[in-house]
Amino acid sequence: MLTTRYVTGAPNWLDLGTPDIDGASSFYGGLFGWQFRPGPPEAGGYGFFQLDGKTAAGGMRTAPEQGPPSWTVYFQTPDADATAKAAEQAHGTVLMRPMDVLDEGRMAILADRAGVSFGIWQPAATKGLDVVRDQGSLCWLELYTPDLPAAAGFYNTVLGWETSAVTFPGGAYTTVHPAGTEMDAMFGGIVPLEDDPTEAETGRWLPYFEVPDTDATVTRARELGGTVRLPATDLKDVGRIAELADPYGARFAVIKSVPRQS
Repeated sequence: MLTTRYVTGAPNWLDLGTPDIDGASSFYGGLFGWQFRPGPPEAGGYGFFQLDGKTAAGGMRTAPEQGPPSWTVYFQTPDADATAKAAEQAHGTVLMRPMDVLDEGRMAILADRAGVSFGIWQPAATKGLDVVRDQGSLCWLELYTPDLPAAAGFYNTVLGWETSAVTFPGGAYTTVHPAGTEMDAMFGGIVPLEDDPTEAETGRWLPYFEVPDTDATVTRARELGGTVRLPATDLKDVGRIAELADPYGARFAVIKSVPRQS
């Protein structure tokens, strides 16, 4: 499960690129109760979505040439330069070379072998998100990919991920967790692109946010100008999920999780 006790290979940051940061702030504020706090002037317009004073995500305005509105997930690395080099050697791409972000850390934007982009974050002053798994915060990730074995191999080489198969009637679900950790540390899954219920044409990362009521969240998203990509659906022993898009097209999912058994 996700935790703020970040280790190498675990997701430790998430941010939104949007053409209208004020409009996005209004949408996510109405949906999750987030408040947007602008960063310092030298941050170039980057700011922080906060939940009860804790950072749940980052965000900034992006131009059309920077790509469509989207969420980007970042994974922890002890050495951003070495990880970027490993990605290239594993037939991935470095989209944005490693760079220092003030004194907060060092980042890069990469793409895997299928062209799916993701970030890496080498912590300094900022270790990662302040809150995960609480209502209104990140709780799970899914990678939709055209080649599951190739994706698993790439991320194992670059970030040290290990995979496990969770079986269910009619199939199996591939989960991922940081190297050297138990399955309880799993934070996401890898899904074949042909199993994407929204029929996306390309691979992508999909962040999930915990909510108290999936159906009410879907209704509220519509009221705020969002769209429903996948209606509320029950997953046995997992929870009730839905996939949404904000008013600008950035896609994400919500879930009311089944309580964990002690």
